[in-house]
Parts: sequence; C-alpha cells; structure tokens
Amino acid sequence: MKRLVVVESPTKARTIRKFLPAGYQVEASMGHVRDLPSSAAEIPAKVKKEKWARLGVNVADGFTPLYVVPADKRKTVKALKEALKDADELYLATDEDREGESIGWHLLEVLQPKVPVKRMVFHEITKEAILKALDETRELDTRLVDAQEARRVLDRLVGYSVSPVLWKKIAPKLSAGRVQSVAVRVLVEREWERLDFVSASYFDLAATLAQKGVAFEAKMTHLGEERLATGKDFDEKTGKLLEKSDALVLGEDRATALAGRLKDAAWRVSEVEQKKARRSPAAPFITSTLQQEANRKIGMSARRTMQTAQKLYEQGLITYMRTDSPILSSEAIAAARGAVEARYGKEYLSPKPRQFSGKVRNAQEAHEAIRPAGTQMKTRDELRLSGDEAKLYDLIWKRTVASQMAEARLLRTRATILAAEGTDDESTFRANGQVIEFPGFFRAYVEGKDDPSAALDDRDSPLPPLAVDDTPDARAVEAVGHETKPPARYTDASLVQALEKAGVGRPSTYASIIDTVVRRGYVIRDKNQLVPTFTGMATTNLLAKNFERLVDTDFTARMEEELDEIAGGSEDRVPYLERFFNGPEGLEKRIEQGVETIDPREISTMRHVKWGDYEVRVGRYGPYAAAPDGSTASLPPEAAPADLTEADIAALIDANDDERPLGIHPTAEMPVLLKSGPYGPYVQLGDDEETKPKRTSLPKGTEPGDVDLDLAVQLLNLPRTLGLHPETGNEIKANIGRYGPYVQHERTFASLKPADGDDVLTVQLDRALELIAQKRQKAAPLRTLGAHPVSGKPIDVFEGRYGPYVKHEKTNATIPKDMDKDAITLEQAVALVDAKAAKGGKKRAPRKKKAS
Repeated sequence: MKRLVVVESPTKARTIRKFLPAGYQVEASMGHVRDLPSSAAEIPAKVKKEKWARLGVNVADGFTPLYVVPADKRKTVKALKEALKDADELYLATDEDREGESIGWHLLEVLQPKVPVKRMVFHEITKEAILKALDETRELDTRLVDAQEARRVLDRLVGYSVSPVLWKKIAPKLSAGRVQSVAVRVLVEREWERLDFVSASYFDLAATLAQKGVAFEAKMTHLGEERLATGKDFDEKTGKLLEKSDALVLGEDRATALAGRLKDAAWRVSEVEQKKARRSPAAPFITSTLQQEANRKIGMSARRTMQTAQKLYEQGLITYMRTDSPILSSEAIAAARGAVEARYGKEYLSPKPRQFSGKVRNAQEAHEAIRPAGTQMKTRDELRLSGDEAKLYDLIWKRTVASQMAEARLLRTRATILAAEGTDDESTFRANGQVIEFPGFFRAYVEGKDDPSAALDDRDSPLPPLAVDDTPDARAVEAVGHETKPPARYTDASLVQALEKAGVGRPSTYASIIDTVVRRGYVIRDKNQLVPTFTGMATTNLLAKNFERLVDTDFTARMEEELDEIAGGSEDRVPYLERFFNGPEGLEKRIEQGVETIDPREISTMRHVKWGDYEVRVGRYGPYAAAPDGSTASLPPEAAPADLTEADIAALIDANDDERPLGIHPTAEMPVLLKSGPYGPYVQLGDDEETKPKRTSLPKGTEPGDVDLDLAVQLLNLPRTLGLHPETGNEIKANIGRYGPYVQHERTFASLKPADGDDVLTVQLDRALELIAQKRQKAAPLRTLGAHPVSGKPIDVFEGRYGPYVKHEKTNATIPKDMDKDAITLEQAVALVDAKAAKGGKKRAPRKKKAS
C-alpha cells in the first residue's frame, strides 16, 4: 500500500521522511496552495464585473471567499495531484494549529482525493512522535478551518476597504490592517507621550562609606524628616513636582554644600534589616515569551526569532514554536530533570517536578511549551549548531532545564545610616546588599529585563557586616544630579508583551505584524527601538478619528475572543461578519461617511507646542514642515517625531532658501524649479504638485548654487539615448537613479564612475559598452552546481552585493556564513532554495515599459 503524506515545507518533508516506514511518500505543499486573489489579474473572468470581486469576498452571499490557486503554486498543485494518483491513502501532516488546519482543508478542496484521508498531528518531529501520530490520526477540524477563514476574510475586509481611504486622504500605497493598525497606534501613543514629556532635574547625595576597611555605597533618602524627591514625584507633562507629593527637591547648590559638610559628619548605623528571599524559575517558553527573551538577550527581532525557530522545528530539534501553552509533557520533565542532575548535581533539582499554567489572554492552540525535542536534551554543542540557530536553541534549552531546577535562595540586607552635622537635622542614607546563599536555577538561566537600569537578581552585591551603632568612615560624599526620562519607546520585546497583555492578535502573528509596519514605513528601527514615523502618526490620526473601533485595543481583543468562539463552535462566522461589515455601525457605512467628510489637509497635519508655530504635514511625497509664511521643508524619512524640535525645523526651512525658479523650459514651456527633498536637492519641471511632476536629482558633487537653467534642462532631459548595442540592436541609455548615475542596456544597469571621469551628461557609447560588459562579466555565475531534482533547471552560485548566494530560476537564497561558497554541494543548495521558496515571498512584478 502506498501512502502520500503532505507537509508544508521541503525541510519538514526531509526530516519526517527519515522516520516513516517503507511505502510512505512525503511531499511539500510549499505553504498555502490557495488564497484570496492578491491582484486583479488573479480574479477569474466570470466574476471580474461583480461589485465584490476586488475584495475577493462575496459580501452579499454569506461572505463567501473567492479562492484562487496563485500562478506560483500551480506547479506544486500539479505535482501533488500526480503523486496522489498512485496513493492509496492521503495523510495531511500540516501544523496542528488554525493555519495548518486551513492549509489541510485547502489541499482537500484542490486535490479532491478519491482515497481515504487522515489528519496526522504532532508537535515535535522525532521518530517516536511521528510513529505515534500515524497511529492516532483524526478527522480535519472544520471549526478551526472556519475560525481561520473568518480571520482571513476579516483581515481582507479591513485591508481592502480602509486602505483606499488612506490613499485618497493621505498618500498612495498606504494600508490598514486589523491588527497592524492597532500596533501602530500603541507605538504612536507612546511617541505623543514622549513629545508631551517635560524633563525635571533634581539632586541627591551618594556616599562611599567603609566599615573596618570594607567599602560600600549608600544613597541619601531624607533630610531631617523630609523625604528627598525621586523621578516618580514629578509630573511628566509639566516637569513640576506633583501636587500630592510632599517630597523635598534638592537643587545643585544646596546639594553640593550639604555634601561638603557631611564629609566631616558623624556617621552611625541606626537600623539593619535582613530578609531571606526565594526566586522561582520562569515557565518554559511559549511563542510570545520566546520572542521577548530572544529580543532582550540576543538582539533578535520577532521575525528573525520565528524564522530561526521554524528551522529548528523542521529539523526536529525543538517542539512546535507556535503555542500558548507552558506545559511540559512527562517525558520532557523527566529529560530536563535528568539533564539538571547530570550537569549540576542532585541538589540543584526542584524537590518535585514543576508544572506551569498558562496566563495568556484568549489562549488557544493546546500544544506543549517550546522545548528541545525528544528525550535526550542535547546541548547546542552536542548538536553542532552554529549562528542564530545555536543562540536560540541554547536559550530554549536553558529555559527548559531551569524550569525544573531548585529555587534560588537570597539574603537581602538593608542598612539605615544617619549622618549628623552639629545641631542640624540628621541626613538619612540607605545601603542595600544581597548575597546569593544558593544559586539554584540561576546556574542555568536568569530572565531578561526590559529596564536596562534594573540589576539582575543573580548578582552578588554584599554589604560588610553591619550592626546598630556601628560608626563607618566617610571616604567620599558627592552631589549627584538626575533628570527624569521620557517613557521608553517600545522594542520588539515590549511591544509583543503589550499586545499579548491587551489580547490583541495572536502571538504567532506578532512577528509578521512588526515586520509589516516597518516595511510599510509606519515605523522605523533605531537600534532596538521601534520609532513611529510621521506617516504612521497621520494614519493613526485618521483611523482613530473616523474608524475608532478598528484601532481600539479592547474592541480588537473582543474580535479575537469571537474568533475563538467560532473555533470552539459557539459562534457562527456569517452573523459575526454581517454585524462587523454591514450593520448600522458597520465598516461599510463608516467608509462611506469618511470618504465624504475627512479633510485630507487637516487629518495629515500635526501640531505641538515643542514645534512652536510650525506644523508638520504628511503629503504625497512624505512628511514636511510648514512655517506660518508658507515656506516648507521636507523632513528626513528617519526623523523621530518626539526628537524633532522647533530649532530643527527652523534650520531645515532656512536651509531650503536655495529653492528657486531657474526659468522656463525651452520646449515644454513650463517653469523649471530647483528644490530640496529628503534625499537632497533636485530639479523639477512644472509647479503643479497635484500631478506628479518630472524630477531629477542633482549628480553627486553638484552644488545647488552651481545649477542654472541650461544644466537643469539637461538633467530633466534624462535619460539620454547613447546609441544601439552592436549585438542586440537595442538602445543604451544614461540616467540618474536612486543610487547615482548609470548606463542601461535591457535589464543590465552599470554605475558610472565619476572618479574615472564619467559624467551622465557627456558619457559616450563606447564607454557605456565597456561598463555594461564589465557588469555582465561580474553577473556571470561563479559556478553551476547542477540541475534541481524537481524542475531540472540549473542551480548556480553567484557573488552578490550582500555576499554569496545560490540561484534557481527566480529564487535567490543567501549562503550562510558558516557554509563555504566554494565547497557547497548541490544537495545543500537545493535545501537552501527550496526553503526560500517555501516562505512564499512575493516576486517582483516585471517593470512596465515606458511609452516612447
């Protein structure tokens, strides 16, 4: 008997293949084989004229989705149908979650099998788990499929209905998303908090004391009966002391004078308090906590974390990485406890096996926690891992092992020390110390912190032995100045934590949400911070004022609960979608009202007292600042709104004084203008900003003051046709692009070299042919490895701008740093390109030829 097993990816297929008995054929679906149409070209001709066709959802007939097989999946579907012809049974072995259940259902709809179908589920790819899954198959869970379909339709209704409003009212190419827009609002609200923040300054005193020659630090907390102010005593919007605060604010002069006097004061220990404390280990990883810790501890973004975890899972090294459950199986607990005893000793084991319960709002997906797969608990060195995979696996290993280790036992000491200067009030200082009496799980793992100033609990910071009435020596006393800090911007870790706490989205989607808002230009990454852009702020402004529910965290969290109810069978998707889209307060009505009433200029304009009389607006070509006299200046795309000051804007507008008219174009009979933008100065034909005017950047090294009408006309006349290529007969052109001047023949672009005397306005055909020939020589493959076993097409090795890569048809896959490009084998290259293709990345559409 022949059985066909279908999984999502080639890597997963190769791993499972090793564990299946003879007679099983494993194939990959390369993710989803069907989806809603992504472009007008994918909409079938029979429904193109329907009003709902653009949405891909028939909103008038039960919100029926229009599913199509994308062009890049047709070959896969054909291969699966061929494999199914010879099969006696079909096993759907996609991931055990809503997404995996949905992929399995679409496979059934497309393949239409005539043989028995079994749903095979597992959460780790080990021999034991795979063989057990073969014996414990089940039916496809249509409730999970309905919930995933409702989610997909909901996302399409929001994205395809609201995005056109953003195009009309703010700028082209913007988009709205059911969860991404909420995430952007969270980031934007924090940025406004930073804008509103007013810093406050205050001082306290720090003393270096010594008891029997052992030095320790103490900090002043009171002057007489008055408590010294700390950062929490100040209003974030005024910088002034809160009305309810009774704290004393020390100024610099008073603090400095007091420090000078206290050096000669009499110091006495008035109280010593000791407390024993215990710390328990954190639960094993779930999806969200893995993303948070990987960001804090090893600097991985949420997306990079999930991509790396996916690789580890598909290689059979960890359990399934999309889970809300911190529970460990009995086999995993036994394996972890065995590893603890073997590596650290029996005294480091918890007295009894430790189990954890989930705390995730709207928790779903009843998997086990993320842990090393199998029962051997091998380390990263034993598995010979490297790079990101080694770092992430090590994090998972340590967290799992630590969960079964003994508590850490700490002894914390707090000493109160008085400093008396004559008859004046005594000054009170506090000294804190900690001794780790037994490290317990600290030996393996300590949870990271979002606050970089917070000390880790695994550090020893002991005080010398102190007793009441001891008289330590004062070695130094100094005034220490402080400034209150604005609320910190979100990182991947803290944003994931905030979204999870609010119940917005699913932990498995956070990586793609963050990646999407960065890619769409609503957010930029500044080191580890997520900084909203002015475009993100304007978009949030429009949505909050006109589609409040779409960016309300409570409403979005309730949507997640209703989707869970659909998955549980207590809610039907059609009535729910009907209420959301067609109801009196439904999305369709709100959009109709918004298109008529939203003022594009006002919705895209932002004002703040820190910017004085200037305004910031978001236009068709990006954000810009406007002065009361009408003068403007483009803002750099990377400008952080809360860091922008009135002086910054004034400087940008002053620098824009070079903008001027140069004259009238001799043939177009339109004004030629010299202007400045976020990417530098340029010349422009015409002053009508409503239609996209022709623009050309100034060549590098050309100063705005050197530009006259003649030079501007030459630049606006680009591209220049230099002649015909002697071999193809096609034109060769010279032009200026985003990365500078270049010559072009067909799809070959070769940069000009100003250092060698190349000039885009004077370069000749023979020089262009030389540069193009050099570029094509560089573009030739370093070597051809052989033919792909499925397509029969060659796989080549290339040296690219960002390092070596392998290429198969239209798929490029980077060669990992730990793999030698000169020694890479055909089998390794096939694995790389198949894994890249499995991600389903969109291919760039071919450029349309300009009308001549």
